[in-house]
Amino acid sequence: MFASGGGSNLQAICDHLDALGAAAPADLVLVVSDRKDAVALERARKRRVAAEWAPRDDPQAVIEVLETHEVGCIALAGYLRLVPARVIAAFRGRIVNVHPALLPAFGGPGMYGARVHEAVLRAGARITGPTVHFVNERYDEGAIIAQWPVPVREEDTPASLARRVLAAEHRLYPRCVAALCAGALTLGDDGRVHGADAFAFDTAPAVA
Repeated sequence: MFASGGGSNLQAICDHLDALGAAAPADLVLVVSDRKDAVALERARKRRVAAEWAPRDDPQAVIEVLETHEVGCIALAGYLRLVPARVIAAFRGRIVNVHPALLPAFGGPGMYGARVHEAVLRAGARITGPTVHFVNERYDEGAIIAQWPVPVREEDTPASLARRVLAAEHRLYPRCVAALCAGALTLGDDGRVHGADAFAFDTAPAVA
């Protein structure tokens, strides 16, 4: 997993895999961060998982770290940097991300964290929610895997909306990651997602 901050989605994925027990399709073997002080690295160390800082300007070093740990799939968990094109090429169709809005709306460079929720509220949107998508060379433009609607309340602030969207992320993202690791979810040569219907989940709003 790649993370820049606290790694709450990292924790949610770990909890999901732990709950699956022997049926879990993967193990977390490595957490990579572009920040040496990222809380996500400490979360990894507490689980006795390898935690590595990788410089943003050295994609080959990132690839070597991934190969050393025999990484099969990558999940971004609050990773705020554009993944180097060489890393994407080496792991195409095996890298996923979660974005805190219903893409293609409210995505792109600079759209992360509170900025997303502020934009949703300014636009007067009535529905928002997380989007899980494959990662390509452009911010938030990879093929969409799944979305989970979260209603926007009249009294919402960016903080209150962020809390409810994050709760939805913690339910949706781990299931998508598990499906990818299990081989039930793939990105075809046609650029389309295949097998998304292989993992069923309740599509009702996660938080009313």
